[in-house]
Amino acid sequence: MSSSVAPSDSDTVVNERTALLDAGHQGQKKTTPLPKFQIAILLLALLVEPIASQSIYPYINQLVSELDITGGDERKVGYYAGLIESIFFATQALTILQWSRTSDRVGRKPVLLLGIFGLSLSMICFGLSRTLSGLIVSRCITGALNGNIGVMKSMMGELTDSTNMAQGFALMPIAFSFGATIGPMIGGALEHPQRHFPNTFPGAFWSQFPYFLPSGIAAAFSVICFLTILFFLKETLPRQRTEEKSMSALDGEALNVPQNAVEDSPVSIRSLFVPSVLIPVANYGCIAIFEMAMFALQPLFYSTPIELGGLGFDPSTIGLWMGTFGIVNGVLQTIIFAPLVNRFGVKTVFQFCAGAFIPIIALFPITNIVARQYGINWLVWFLLTCSLLLGVFMDMSFGCILMFITAAAPNKRSLGATNGLAQMTASIVRAITPATATSMFAYSIQHKLMGGYAVYVVLITASIFALRITTTKLPGSPGKRA
Repeated sequence: MSSSVAPSDSDTVVNERTALLDAGHQGQKKTTPLPKFQIAILLLALLVEPIASQSIYPYINQLVSELDITGGDERKVGYYAGLIESIFFATQALTILQWSRTSDRVGRKPVLLLGIFGLSLSMICFGLSRTLSGLIVSRCITGALNGNIGVMKSMMGELTDSTNMAQGFALMPIAFSFGATIGPMIGGALEHPQRHFPNTFPGAFWSQFPYFLPSGIAAAFSVICFLTILFFLKETLPRQRTEEKSMSALDGEALNVPQNAVEDSPVSIRSLFVPSVLIPVANYGCIAIFEMAMFALQPLFYSTPIELGGLGFDPSTIGLWMGTFGIVNGVLQTIIFAPLVNRFGVKTVFQFCAGAFIPIIALFPITNIVARQYGINWLVWFLLTCSLLLGVFMDMSFGCILMFITAAAPNKRSLGATNGLAQMTASIVRAITPATATSMFAYSIQHKLMGGYAVYVVLITASIFALRITTTKLPGSPGKRA
C-alpha cells in the first residue's frame, strides 16, 4: 500500500455527497498493484456461490419427478423445477438490501461469514429433503441469509481504486463462470452415487438420499471458504479498518488512514434514490434481464426438437456446450476486458457489450432455420460459436456496470447499501425473467406466432428500447455526473 498524504486546505473536500471515485486521485497515471491475496480469498467466496446454486440444475427435473411432486403429470415438472430455482432470487430480493446496509455498519466480513454459513446449511438441508416444502425451505434459507453478492462487490470496490478497478472487477465474472462450470459437473456426476459407484457408496442412506452427495460436496466447499475467510480475510470497511489499526498501533505512531474514512457515515436509503445512483442500478437490472432470458432460453432451445423451433440436442451435448461457455468466458475476460476498458472507456465497452444481446437473440431463429434446411452441420456449429463469443462480450457488461455502481456510492460507508439496492433490483428481475421467457417461447411455438419465432421479436424489440433509454443516461465515465 502506498503511503497517504495528509489532505491540505486546497485539497478537494470529501464528504457523503462525493461520488466514490471522485474521492480518489483520478489524475494519477501509475496503476496501483492489486492486493492479490485478499482478492483471491474474495474470489473464492464468489466461486462457491455458483457451485452451490448451479449444482442442482442437472438433476432438479429428475428430483421433482422422483419425489412424485407432480402426481405423475410430467408436464408439470418444469413448473415445479422453475419454482424451486426461482425461490432463491425471490427470497434474496427481500433481504439483500438489509444485509448490505448491515455490512455498512458492522463490517463486510461478519455478513459474508453469515452468508457462507447459510449457504452450507441450505445445501445440507437440500440434500436431505424428500418433500417439495423441504426443497423450498432449503432454497429460502440460502436467499434469506445470503447477502454475499452485494457485499463482495462492495469489498472489491474497497480493495481497488480508479487505476486498477477494471482489473479487479474483471476477475469477478471469471470466478463466477468457473464456479458455474464446476457446479453442474458436480451435480451431474455425483447424483445417485449408489447407482454409479455401488462399491464406494453402499448402504440404505445413499439410496434414500440419492442427491445428498453433490449437495454435501457443495456444502464442503462452503465450509472451506468459511474457514479461509474467518482466518485470512481482512475487513475492508473504512471505519472498521481504522478501528483495527487504532487498537494495534503503538503509542505515538501515526496512522496511515484517510481522514474521510473516519468522518463518513452511512447515508439513508432515501439518499440513494437520486439519478446518479438509480441510472447505473437501472442499467444493471436491464442487463440482468438480458442475461436471465438468454440462460433460460438456451437449454430450452437446445433441447427442443428441430421441427418445433430448437436443435434437438441431448442432455450431455447441452451440458458440454454450456460448460464450454464458462471456460471460454473466463479465459477471454482475463485477457481482453481490462485492455478494452483502458482503450475505449467503461461506457463505450458497456454499450457495446450490452448491445450484444440483440444479435444473440437474433441467432436463435437463424440457427433453427439453418438446422431445418440442412440438419446439424458445420454452419449450425459456426452460428453457435458466434453466439457463444457474443455471450462472453455480453457478460463483460457486468464488470463495466459494477464500476459505475461503485463510483455512484455517496461515500465508502454507503457502498454496501448502493450495491444492495442494485442486487435487490437484479434479484427481482431474475426471479421473474426465466418463467416469463420460457412461457413466451412455449406460447410462440404452441400458437405458431410468427412461425414460432415471436418470442425473439418481442425480446429484440424490448431490448432495443431498453438500451436506448438506459445506456445513454450513464455518465461518460464512473465517478462523473451524467
